[in-house]
Amino acid sequence: MNVTSVDFTMDTLPVRQSSAVSIGRIKPELYKQKSVDSEDGAKEPVETCGKLSFALSYDYEEQALVVCILKALDLPAKDFTGTSDPYVKIYLLPERKKKFQTRVHRKTLNPMFDETFRFPVEYSELCNRKLHFSVYDFDRFMSHDMIGEVVVDNLFELSDLSREAVVWKDILAATTESVDLGEIMYSLCYLPTAGRMTLTVIKCRNLKAMDITGYSDPYVKVSLICDGRRLKKRKTTTKKNTLNPVYNEAIIFDIPPENVEQVSLSIMVMDYDRVGHNEVIGVCRAGPDAEGLGRNHWNEMLAYPRKPITHWHALCEWPGRASSFESQGSCPSPKPPQTP
Repeated sequence: MNVTSVDFTMDTLPVRQSSAVSIGRIKPELYKQKSVDSEDGAKEPVETCGKLSFALSYDYEEQALVVCILKALDLPAKDFTGTSDPYVKIYLLPERKKKFQTRVHRKTLNPMFDETFRFPVEYSELCNRKLHFSVYDFDRFMSHDMIGEVVVDNLFELSDLSREAVVWKDILAATTESVDLGEIMYSLCYLPTAGRMTLTVIKCRNLKAMDITGYSDPYVKVSLICDGRRLKKRKTTTKKNTLNPVYNEAIIFDIPPENVEQVSLSIMVMDYDRVGHNEVIGVCRAGPDAEGLGRNHWNEMLAYPRKPITHWHALCEWPGRASSFESQGSCPSPKPPQTP
């Protein structure tokens, strides 16, 4: 209980009157204070940014949930032209490997999507699943801006899905998808005399579930980056069926002191898939060009050489191939690792 929301200030107390006549004039509203259980004190209003319309039904023959994204209204303008280029991504949680995406609609705040998607799922499982819509603004040259999201917790809220039900939902403003991607703990240690940096992947916690089982098969891939070019990559072992893997595995890169300010690290937590492609769960970055804790962790490593510096890092969404580290660039390469 958030007891700090209770108003204990003396201004709300009635002033004592010397006259007995004033006793009958006590105003109850003067004693009124915020309740810790009241809705006003419990949560702040959430900003909305338009509405999304979609239709839900269930195909008993195909055993699939049918979702038709119809249209959106009154989206905010994300471009200098006063418009946006919106599209919608859709998941049937907790599984996130299977996702659909609408086409991008150019220069509009009221897009008409009218696209239908089918999620194979047994009818009896629908009570344990929920729909997650993420509305984005497409950007050709930069990362796409998230406009907001809609989450349908109870798929049977309006009907039994035996017939198509049209739903209107407010789009809640968001800059990142609300699904927590989890965290990774790793340590950095640099030996200037040997020109060697050791990144020890210790463990992860609360990773995003990528499989329908509610778990993932995570491993960690670390890349040494210079001017957008990947110089070296290493990876840990894979831990099966867990969202809280423990690794305690060291990854070593040879980086001469003269190159230490020119390189950075890309840390990617991946979900192994025996059949399909391995999926990115989340990423973080460490180095002089990183942001926030990623840069601070790197600077702390350099300030205390030969000492392992350990931090938890929140995982972020993978921006996609548009900012892939495979692009070409020129950089003095660190010396090759010594052969044992």
